[in-house]
Amino acid sequence: MSVTVAFIGLGQMGRPMSGHLAKAGQRIRAYDASPDQLAAVAGEIGATACASAAEAAKGADVLITMLPDGKIVRKVLLDDGAAAALPKGATVIEMSSSDPVGTRALGETLAAQGVVLVDAPVSGGVARAKTAQLSIMAGGDAAAIERARPLLETMGNRIFLTGPLGSGHAMKALNNYCSAAGLAAVCEALVIGRAFGLDPAAMNEVLNASTGRNNATEVKVKQFLLSGAFNSGFSAGLMVKDLATAADLADAMGIDAPFAHDCVAVWREMLASLGAGADHTEFFRFSESADR
Repeated sequence: MSVTVAFIGLGQMGRPMSGHLAKAGQRIRAYDASPDQLAAVAGEIGATACASAAEAAKGADVLITMLPDGKIVRKVLLDDGAAAALPKGATVIEMSSSDPVGTRALGETLAAQGVVLVDAPVSGGVARAKTAQLSIMAGGDAAAIERARPLLETMGNRIFLTGPLGSGHAMKALNNYCSAAGLAAVCEALVIGRAFGLDPAAMNEVLNASTGRNNATEVKVKQFLLSGAFNSGFSAGLMVKDLATAADLADAMGIDAPFAHDCVAVWREMLASLGAGADHTEFFRFSESADR
């Protein structure tokens, strides 16, 4: 069944995700803060290019946000008027990586306007966004998620119901905490091993056949680190943002999580060294640096 979808945020993830929806026959009303990006994507996928998020929301059954963080999402929906432009009963699917506590507050605000919020952040990066093989963590009212499921299944191949509103964003932050910690450990291990005389490529083969195997050893070391490509499409700045969200969540829950805070600190050191725009896989370069 075809619906009208307002898709807000056409970056490296939003571009292929909106494309899959358009290919599946959904009517896409698109908006991005970059006019050039908006024009390019709209032409590519056959979407209606809108001059604002509020314009995109007019008449939409569903509004999807794929933006850098929850503050920007809140600005788009509330300050810029996108939520107010939606018809009563519309659904907002918030697919950005946002603060789960803020998501719950946003849900209450939208509910007062007759709009339902589902948080559905994704994992898998640009590569899986392009192949519609994202893992999607969906939080919120079960009936609302089921209504959104056809759209979610168009963009991803694994849909996880995580619980009440905000739980998807909590799971996403904790997932990225585990991912960042694993990548940091692998980078340091490769640098230490190479100094001892081990071949990093051979080390990675051993790790992938042993208990040290993780996402970094499987899809990052050969592809982005040892190749020197460092072009996974996910920035260090966004990784630090997600790490801080995980640590803040621990604090909000009254949980003592020293390693999470240590992880935030070392990644912030990396950010200060290489800049927010650096790819997150450049943690390897940071680990190699002798001037730390």
